[in-house]
Amino acid sequence: MKPLTTYTCKLTDAQSKALLAWLRAQDYEFRDVPYAVFAAAKEDVNIVAYESRKLVVQGKGTQDFVEFVLEPQILREARLGYEAILNPDLLLPRIGVDESGKGDFFGPLCVAGVYVNAQAIKSWEGSGIRDSKKISSDKAIADFADLINRTPGCITRVVPIGNEAYNRLFRRLHSVNTMLAWGHARAIENLMLQKHRMNPPPVRAISDQFAAKKEVVAGALMSLGREIELIQRHKAEADVAVAAASILARHEFLTRLAAMGKKWGMHFPKGASQLVESAGKEFVAKHGPERLSDVAKMHFRTSARVLGVANSNSEKSG
Repeated sequence: MKPLTTYTCKLTDAQSKALLAWLRAQDYEFRDVPYAVFAAAKEDVNIVAYESRKLVVQGKGTQDFVEFVLEPQILREARLGYEAILNPDLLLPRIGVDESGKGDFFGPLCVAGVYVNAQAIKSWEGSGIRDSKKISSDKAIADFADLINRTPGCITRVVPIGNEAYNRLFRRLHSVNTMLAWGHARAIENLMLQKHRMNPPPVRAISDQFAAKKEVVAGALMSLGREIELIQRHKAEADVAVAAASILARHEFLTRLAAMGKKWGMHFPKGASQLVESAGKEFVAKHGPERLSDVAKMHFRTSARVLGVANSNSEKSG
């Protein structure tokens, strides 16, 4: 089913005022529109509230705006639930898998798997659970992770690959995608070991297609993982099970990055920016170049800049 790109509804005066205040707080750009009380836009969504109390939401971001802002914060009710009737696959028991830390120089690579059934999926309607990349607050990530872990009918597993293991695996495999495939397969297998708790058992596992060939992940599946269908697709985080997995993976990454900072007595920035490079040089100055592999992914080009050496084998541009 294609994502919603247009949505209309009626607002009460109180709802209109609440929406206006929210849009202002989020720095939406306002403009004049005939017969409108207000009109605002940001990125891929346009909102117009007319004098007739009719609200019109348009753009590629319509569905996210309605599900994660308008319904839970303004209307205080879910109105898009009919999608489950039109598309029964939305309630199928399944496993979602996603990772975090792949693009971060410091810290581990974390892969999470989440089993959901119809009960769990319905309980998340209007909760705001979505792709972790669309959640800017670390606290919100933690809150969502807590909600997911406490949801009846939901079973979760996380596979963290610390820096020492990560660097060892990369030296052996020479491929991040092969390592990711192993992590996804391990997360699925760990969940399937809990199949006796799943009611009903999952019919499929869904993950993002990060490799050019789907066989990379399919070939890494272990015995129990081969019992269910594997679906790989681009932007798989649109599926709520994968979105939940992305949140748990990010929460694990952030938790371990913070613990690493406490252990080494310094702040490790996320990503692979100039700020990250500076932190790397600070770490080397304090602890020596031989310890960098304890906290960083050494195949990143950032490691060569931090150490001041040429590294033709670096895979990442960061």
